[in-house]
Amino acid sequence: METIETWLAKYRLFLQVEKNYSPHTVKGYMHDLHEFFRYLSSTAEDQSLLDPLGWQVRSYLGHLRLKGLSKRTVARKMAAVRGFYHFLLRKEVIGRNPLELVSTPKQTKQLPRFLHYPDLEQLLDAIPVHTCLGLRNRAIMETLYASGLRVSELVSLDLDDLDLDVGSVRVTGKGQKERLAPLGKMSITWLRRYLDSARSSLKGNEDTEALFLNNRGKRLSDRGVRMILDKCVHDAALALKISPHWLRHSFATHMLERGADLRAVQELLGHANLASTQVYTHVTGARLKEVYEKSHPRA
Repeated sequence: METIETWLAKYRLFLQVEKNYSPHTVKGYMHDLHEFFRYLSSTAEDQSLLDPLGWQVRSYLGHLRLKGLSKRTVARKMAAVRGFYHFLLRKEVIGRNPLELVSTPKQTKQLPRFLHYPDLEQLLDAIPVHTCLGLRNRAIMETLYASGLRVSELVSLDLDDLDLDVGSVRVTGKGQKERLAPLGKMSITWLRRYLDSARSSLKGNEDTEALFLNNRGKRLSDRGVRMILDKCVHDAALALKISPHWLRHSFATHMLERGADLRAVQELLGHANLASTQVYTHVTGARLKEVYEKSHPRA
């Protein structure tokens, strides 16, 4: 009889090859699954790990709640477990999915948070551009906002992904799907300045095709971009705690506010489903209501 470790290895391969998930996503799934089985091992015999009882799964759900995790985090962890047992069911390793009668807590819907355009301008204009790092930082922020990129997509960019003459960038998104994203005039301007004046100095003797580099000449990391944004927010004296994803949300929101077609924004964001993009219509609707209430004499 094949062990739980064997099936976890097969599931990892399934996520990598058949689902074409990114290494970051696969790592997250496997971390959540190993956490689940560590807990299960404390409540069950080894032979029941592949086919636990409903009460054992509900016990784990209660364990997560007692840890004080958010509903979103609990839902994500349970989705990983649910997916694994669905995989085992398809392979006819088990005869039922032990999670089919276990309900995941409903998440509170949160609207995407974004920057109003004056705040965005304040953020960008406050970046000092008299140094190599400053030029890099301005190019990063302009590109995130101009193209609506995820931070993981941004740090994965190589030099040959850019076509500044055409004004586009080739992006590898979720599921390793490629798309072309536009680069506005401002982002092209700052990318040219970064490439002409800063990148070679940052690169030093390193041999890399990465577009954005850290101060050691290596490819910039997700965490590095977040630290850069924190500094930019501090320099701009914005009383906000924002993440790079806010710039992606700002991109989508500002496009829709100015009349962009929802399907076009979906393509630009690289969303597989229109429902993922439709959340921004609620944001723009809330913004329109705010404008109405401030402007209409009888609002």
